[in-house]
Amino acid sequence: MSDSASISKPGGHSLQKDEAELARMGYKQELKRELGLMQNFGVSFSIISVITGIPSLFLYGLNTGGPVVMVWGWVVVCFFTMSVGLSMAEICSAHPTSGGPYFWSAMLSRKGNAPLASWITGWFNLLGQVAITTGISFACATFISTVCTLNTSFVPTPKTTIGIYAAVLFSQGLTNTFGVHILHYLNNVSVWWHALGTTSLVIAILAKAPKHQSAKFVFQTFIDGTGPPGQGWGDRASHAYVVIIGVLMAQYTLTGYDASAHMTEETRNAAMSGSIGIIMSLGVSAVLGWFLILGLLFSIQDLGTTLASPTGQPVTQIFLDTVGERGAKVLMVIVIGAMYFCGTFSITSNSRMMYAFARDGGIPGHKFFSKVNQRWKSPIRTVWLACTLSFILGLPSLGSSVAFAAATSIATIGLYISYGIPIALRVIYRDQFVRGPFHLGKFSYPVAATAVIWIAFISIAFILPSVNPVNSQTFNYSIVAVGIVIIYSVGFWLLSARKWFKGPIKQIAVEEMGVDVMDPANAEKLEGIVVEVA
Repeated sequence: MSDSASISKPGGHSLQKDEAELARMGYKQELKRELGLMQNFGVSFSIISVITGIPSLFLYGLNTGGPVVMVWGWVVVCFFTMSVGLSMAEICSAHPTSGGPYFWSAMLSRKGNAPLASWITGWFNLLGQVAITTGISFACATFISTVCTLNTSFVPTPKTTIGIYAAVLFSQGLTNTFGVHILHYLNNVSVWWHALGTTSLVIAILAKAPKHQSAKFVFQTFIDGTGPPGQGWGDRASHAYVVIIGVLMAQYTLTGYDASAHMTEETRNAAMSGSIGIIMSLGVSAVLGWFLILGLLFSIQDLGTTLASPTGQPVTQIFLDTVGERGAKVLMVIVIGAMYFCGTFSITSNSRMMYAFARDGGIPGHKFFSKVNQRWKSPIRTVWLACTLSFILGLPSLGSSVAFAAATSIATIGLYISYGIPIALRVIYRDQFVRGPFHLGKFSYPVAATAVIWIAFISIAFILPSVNPVNSQTFNYSIVAVGIVIIYSVGFWLLSARKWFKGPIKQIAVEEMGVDVMDPANAEKLEGIVVEVA
């Protein structure tokens, strides 16, 4: 057991001990530490947000495999994703810092490779964090546009959608700027909103539906809508190909639970709370998500109308067909509210990761972005960096469901590669891993190996084209975004960063020596003051 194991004591955990654990890893306590286990769980639960991910990609799911892939794909994805979550929870317990995966990569590498591993992981995590915020808040804007069309003459256009999208991001940015002290209250509201909202929604549509689909339709029906009739990927390649790309809905939904790690510097009893937060959020979301998928599929009244809904959203059509227009507005408000909470906490997590990466000199302008506002105790500059980058990444999705699916692929691939690198290092260098208070014992290695294989599989699967024939309108541009990050991170590393980026810096020790850790001019002084690897 690591010395962090001695920190967890029955009957409470003092802030001083959390700060001592952070200091052991070389950092000062700068963020406000006021979150408990439930708030830590709530951030990840709100970002996973099954009521955001499933409705966002419900049309994609129906066309790419249909009910059988949506239902059983969810179960398979939950199983493998839990292996990823358990492995991350074990590492988080040993290293509870807001840097999350990129800090873990440095700690789990050999000393000479730590800066490179940290650098690559950090950039993939940053890509995934930005893309996940894009997917969430753009979906929120789209659903707001859709609800505005109900019983009105309003017709959404790309201009109105981008305006709503900008307003959503701006308001979420303001909440993360000036409302940090109320975030944990919003967190509690969000948890109950998601849990009760999802349950109430499913009960309402099942109870009011004029008829229900058969169990055979829900559990066995395969649909290949990936191209014109007779020209889908099921005909051009195989049904297995459609199944593989069809699990994107499930895997995209089950992302973002690294938020529990990014919030550990603001969480009490971090070495246990962060780990339990990861596992709890995945477990509860797995059950709630399957419940939601089954409820929506059983409540479909006419498949053709649902797929070709004039609203553009099959979930909205299900609401209209089951509870009527007024009821649909209420249910849409529940979904939009969940999406808004989800986006708000995604920016919270996103900004903490960027702050931590900037603190260690990992992003351009890091000296500017590594500052914490002393009045609000929040990394305000990275909050607005997150909002700006997410806005830019959302622009290609205007009027294109294929581009939106690509954005969700980017989020999934970026985040899971950043999860996979430290887990893989944990497998490769398992002899040097020092456990925290939460660990898997003899199951640690097989669970981690399973997680790495699954991440490798989905990282390839989700860059594949999802619509046939492939042209400029149907091209899956996630490979472009991922390629840019690979070229930039590796290229910049070879040209410059390898000379000055030393991985997570032991901030306290360096500043006691009178060295500004954020100034690249001090690179030579930082030689040797790198995170020590056991």
